[in-house]
Amino acid sequence: MERWQLTTAIVLGYLAITLAIGLIAGRRVSHSVTGFVAADRQFGLLAMYFVVGGTVFSAFAFLGGPGWAYSRGVAVLYILSYGVLGMLPWYFIGPRAARLGRERGFVTQAQLVTGRFPSRSLSALMATVAVIAFVPYVMLQMSGAGIVLSAVTDNHITFEWGAALAYGVVVIYVLFGGANAAGWTNIFQGIVMMVVAWGLGLYIPHALHGGIGPMFDRIIETRPEMLTLPGRTASGTTWSWGGYSTAILSSAIGILVWPHIFMKAFSARSDRTLRRTVVLYPTFQLFLLPLMFVGFAGIFFPTAPENADFILPHVLLEGGMPTFVVALFCAGALAASMSTGDTLLHAAASVAIEDGVAPFTHISDRWRRRLMQILVIVIGLAAYYFAVELRPNLVIILLTAYAFIDQLAPPVYAAFYWKRATTPGVLAGLAAGMITAVIFVLRPELRPFDIHEGVLGVLANICALVAVSLATQPQDERHVRGFTAPDVAVSRAAAAAD
Repeated sequence: MERWQLTTAIVLGYLAITLAIGLIAGRRVSHSVTGFVAADRQFGLLAMYFVVGGTVFSAFAFLGGPGWAYSRGVAVLYILSYGVLGMLPWYFIGPRAARLGRERGFVTQAQLVTGRFPSRSLSALMATVAVIAFVPYVMLQMSGAGIVLSAVTDNHITFEWGAALAYGVVVIYVLFGGANAAGWTNIFQGIVMMVVAWGLGLYIPHALHGGIGPMFDRIIETRPEMLTLPGRTASGTTWSWGGYSTAILSSAIGILVWPHIFMKAFSARSDRTLRRTVVLYPTFQLFLLPLMFVGFAGIFFPTAPENADFILPHVLLEGGMPTFVVALFCAGALAASMSTGDTLLHAAASVAIEDGVAPFTHISDRWRRRLMQILVIVIGLAAYYFAVELRPNLVIILLTAYAFIDQLAPPVYAAFYWKRATTPGVLAGLAAGMITAVIFVLRPELRPFDIHEGVLGVLANICALVAVSLATQPQDERHVRGFTAPDVAVSRAAAAAD
């Protein structure tokens, strides 16, 4: 049996196991909207740990991460920085969101925000922002799956068929199992990711350089610029401190308010589970280190990949690594891609219906769930089309998506922490932030000091939110207290008054 055939057989086995886990898990929750969107609020610590970790780190971890280490050096460390910083606020915000979800039936981020700032227009605007950001993020995952399968099978499975095969499985189990299917498959996929990452990260530097220490000694001696902060850009020039620091800031702002991550607060079994997840989360993030080692190991590889994102499979295939190692990488990369893609598809469909459709028309619980299932297919097909047509750079497209998702942060924080915020203020801020982000995404040369477009959008967002809120009528004090008061009894009294 040829290498590509054996690798394909292992991949198909992995996909079959994942599909079985997802379908079985989907049968263990109710057929309600709460069951589909929030897994009946029953995720314990194990599920939350792997759901959050697997959701945050996706195809870019196995492909884009090593690709940046290979092409941009220590610039790749921005990933570790924003991951830790961005998750910290969830220790405080997560339990508050979970409490309000249990009391008032919230299952999406926009439901919580519009609970504080009543407005169907705001709900629709937040749904639009989320879906706009979700589509390129799903594209990233599909591109990762396509790159992996085409590379390890010598293109016997093409990029197009690879993406379709992996995400056909994802669509099926999300379609029938919702959040619970995504959660339990993420446990399996998270374990695979961690084992594979450490296996490859220790094996490849040893195979190419005799170990991690000798590898870095060689880089220091011959390519010291690769280990000098703030790192390098795609063109090989030094990345500015403004660009590097605000890439971290933009991602740290946005990571928590991605709707598919924020919504996990509504799935948790208890506040304690949420807080323990935040405390343990950095241990999951450590699996990125060995993948970065692989990228650094590829700097001295005698041949270069077609694209920097291909460096890990390129080293495996051109370096004559054992078939088992190649198959191991393929399973790990697919796990990374699918563990994020499933929650993205699920959240995109949930947000579109719950926040973009339900506020404007009365539809039954059954039909809301059915429409979500239809949208899982529609959004999956749209993302697949763009992934095949555009073949995007994995890390760059993620940074661009953050420019838009960052704009959801001011409304979320205002809902919890600023009593004087008003609905017109939040609407004005969100509109100003989105317009600013779009301008600088389209015209990046206009960015002052190379500041990330997401950060510029947030600054405009906050200014408009504050100015318009102060110029408009304050909200009723009892209503506001239900969201800003940390005490549960006070919140329940305010909810009853509402």
